[in-house]
Amino acid sequence: MPVHRSGTARRPRTAAAGILLSVLSALALVLTLPGAVTAAEKPERGSARMGMGVVKHDGQGGLPLGIRVTQTEGVDVSSHQGNVNWSSLWTSGVRWAYVKATEGNYYENPYFAQQYTGSYNVGMIRGAYHFATPDGSSGAAQAHYFVDNGGGWSRDGRTLPGVLDIEWNPYGAQCYGKTQSGMVAWIRDFLNTYKARTGRDAVIYTATSWWKTCTGNYGGFGSANPLWIARYNTTVGELPAGWGVQTMWQYTSTGPIVGDHNKFNGALDRVQALAAG
Repeated sequence: MPVHRSGTARRPRTAAAGILLSVLSALALVLTLPGAVTAAEKPERGSARMGMGVVKHDGQGGLPLGIRVTQTEGVDVSSHQGNVNWSSLWTSGVRWAYVKATEGNYYENPYFAQQYTGSYNVGMIRGAYHFATPDGSSGAAQAHYFVDNGGGWSRDGRTLPGVLDIEWNPYGAQCYGKTQSGMVAWIRDFLNTYKARTGRDAVIYTATSWWKTCTGNYGGFGSANPLWIARYNTTVGELPAGWGVQTMWQYTSTGPIVGDHNKFNGALDRVQALAAG
């Protein structure tokens, strides 16, 4: 090994380069850990939509196989779809829809009126959903914001109860920096506030893998809150604890016209019953 005039050994450049490469590799590993969102991946605030993390985290399989129970086709939309051709969806057999109304306590869907009213005008049963960001404000605050900006419910037979869309965080850590018990408390706060404001139990939209990771597979909401499960595969697969059956199933993000397509677990009269309360 070469020696400086001072008598200290000098580390070869190849060894120093190797150390630098190891540090950079370790840093890259940290940045790509499950649930991490890199700067390049981070979307603009407000742009989150139902199921945008499903393929990344859960993958994607085939379309549903033959289902014995009658299913009723539905869609979900957000500003991502812009102005929606509701007449074409109706003609294709879609009979219900959910429209993103809000996100956090900082965003309202600018296409909400066209989407929410347009689906109603062609004859669909429709409702609104809220994309939750539990790291930004309390569950109660976001429930109030949702109801105040399109997420309410009316006893007209054509309005579905609001949906709490609780899934992977597109802006950072997948569980929004909360412990499992903290996440359950946040969800409960939202649900209790929504029911106090509207008289209805909100639907919970989630994915089983996220629910297990971020709530510890909590099973206490199944008796009151209908489940809307996200899984892009031939079957719904395992459901979160507390639910023996799903009410709705988001089965693809690449369906006709709008992308996100869903199956209501029952005939149209069951969709009408959920709307009626």
